[in-house]
Amino acid sequence: MQQARILIADDDAVTRLDLKATLESLGHKVVGEADNGETAIQLARTLRPDVILLDIMMPRKSGLEVAEALGKERVGALIMLTAYSDVPMIEQATRAGVLSYLVKPFRQQELQPTIEIAMTRYRELVALEGALDSVQERLETNRLVDRAKKILMERSEIEEKEAWRRLQAQALTTNRAVKEVAEAIILTAELNLPPKPRKKT
Repeated sequence: MQQARILIADDDAVTRLDLKATLESLGHKVVGEADNGETAIQLARTLRPDVILLDIMMPRKSGLEVAEALGKERVGALIMLTAYSDVPMIEQATRAGVLSYLVKPFRQQELQPTIEIAMTRYRELVALEGALDSVQERLETNRLVDRAKKILMERSEIEEKEAWRRLQAQALTTNRAVKEVAEAIILTAELNLPPKPRKKT
């Protein structure tokens, strides 16, 4: 069983009390409670919980507004607590970053599976985004390296293999990433470009 640090956001004090007792009986730790959407956002950003349980109807900001704000920041796994299970609401919540739902009134035995599903989906989402960032970083590095190699080949009249060797050697000598060396070569080349002739008027 996955144990989690959980933030409860619900404007009903009795619901928060019941949820906290149930969660702690399951081995989870309730790290914060909020009775409105604005406080929920502030606490989530400060506490960085594993799971955020959001009631859909709250003062100041609704659960959907909170989800939209926190979903973009990947603060934690978002679970919506709602008495509404209509399709448009669920679609809107999903777009906002909600990973699982509990329809009120829910049973205690539904809580743990919902938390585990949300945490698993959250980890998968973060891992996927990390992989995508890594691919984009590699593509950007390749683009810069190719441009720097071309500059070296033209400036020193050398082959591509030699240009790549010089890039690597410079990176090792200066203890910098190849991408940084490539950026420096490109910047230097741009700074040394002759000024464009002015058009005669």
